[in-house]
Amino acid sequence: MAKYRKKPVVIEAMKWPGLPDIMSPDAHREIDYQLAFDEWMVANQGDRKCRYVGSRIVIPTLEGEMSAEPGDWIIRGIQGELYPCKPDIFAATYEEA
Repeated sequence: MAKYRKKPVVIEAMKWPGLPDIMSPDAHREIDYQLAFDEWMVANQGDRKCRYVGSRIVIPTLEGEMSAEPGDWIIRGIQGELYPCKPDIFAATYEEA
């Protein structure tokens, strides 16, 4: 069987921390991150509109709807599409550029 190596590609990604806890001592920082996250999502989702369902984000992808849980990464792919990635897979696949 032939083996293949993934081409080096730089992607954009943000970690979905879940909704901010307004009672937390770090509430200001959590809210600031949430605002930046929302802005990034809106700027990158194109015609495929994401939506919050409880603490999850439902993301329409090229393969159908996928959901992200708090702690998952949201990746902007090479064609501009968004999709979720579990933290362990993200850590094994990507490193900071």
